[in-house]
Amino acid sequence: MPKHCCAEMTKRILLDCQTHHDPFECPDVLINYIERFEEYGIIIHDGGSSSISICYCPWCGTKLPSSKRDLWFDTLENMGFDDPGEQDIPEQFNSNKWLADLKVNVSSP
Repeated sequence: MPKHCCAEMTKRILLDCQTHHDPFECPDVLINYIERFEEYGIIIHDGGSSSISICYCPWCGTKLPSSKRDLWFDTLENMGFDDPGEQDIPEQFNSNKWLADLKVNVSSP
């Protein structure tokens, strides 16, 4: 599990509602975190699964990491995956492990 900017952000991301199984249905869940993209967002509670990307923590003001969504898709496309939502992609791309692997490969001679 990645380390988030502050205890409040961590608490909000780890909030586990006993009533709602889907975080987008729970009015108490405010923050959506997509680990594989390192992407933070405020959930729009309109019955769907949308969120608005945020660049700063609403509690401590820390600048959050830039989303890696485009890099994720570009990296998979370069590997030959043109529809990762429908294709069987490598397991590390289901978390942020792909980023660590990418950094190792980029810094290796």
